Parts: sequence; C-alpha cells; structure tokens
Amino acid sequence: QVHLVESGGGLVQSGDSLRLSCAASGGMFKWYNMGWFRQTPGKERQFVATIVANGDRTGYADSVRGRFTISRDNAKKTVYLQMNNLKPEDTAVYYCAAGPYSDTVYSGSDEYPQWGQGTQVTVSS
Repeated sequence: QVHLVESGGGLVQSGDSLRLSCAASGGMFKWYNMGWFRQTPGKERQFVATIVANGDRTGYADSVRGRFTISRDNAKKTVYLQMNNLKPEDTAVYYCAAGPYSDTVYSGSDEYPQWGQGTQVTVSS
C-alpha cells in the first residue's frame, strides 16, 4: 500500500492559480495510476483528473479540462495538479488517490483504494 499526503491548498481569488502536490510513501508509486478528486459538503466525491502509471495518458473532468493539468514525477513519488483560472465553483476539499496499474485512464472513485487526507481549496469571487 502507498501512503498519500496532499499539500498546496489555500484561499485564492477567482482567476488565480494553485498547484497541489501529493507525496507518496511506501509501496511502488510508479506502478499506480493516480487521480485527483474533490468534494464539497453534502455532495459525493467528484472526479477531477487522472494519470496513468507512466504518465503517458491523462484524463480530465469536463469542468476542469483546459484549466487544470495533472502530472507526476515518479522519481519524487509525487503527483501534481496545476490549477489555473480558478473559479468559485472549484472550491472543495481536494483528494489524491492511488489505483491499480493500467494503460488506460479510469475515473470512478471506487476504482481507487488508497486516498490521502485532503487539502482545502477555497476560491473567492
């Protein structure tokens, strides 16, 4: 199993940028597909972005495509989420998750067994 710790959240204004990081320890990070999800109170966890184990393929939710970029550095055991042109509706707790190796992307939260504790992102208008 891999242990995940997110960082980089904060309070920003509409139009600003943030970069979230998710550092992994334990396990073989390079063999995991990684995903970012977000959740607001009273709502289900929502898929944001995913990247396959070797970084060759990525997938995005329609709501963030073109504004967010997921990337990974397997040597540093870290996955990133660069968020540009943030909007108030991006406000949420952001979680990173690790899932089994695959050559294709997948976006279901139940496909990711390992989760971090989350980091809060708040975007003011």
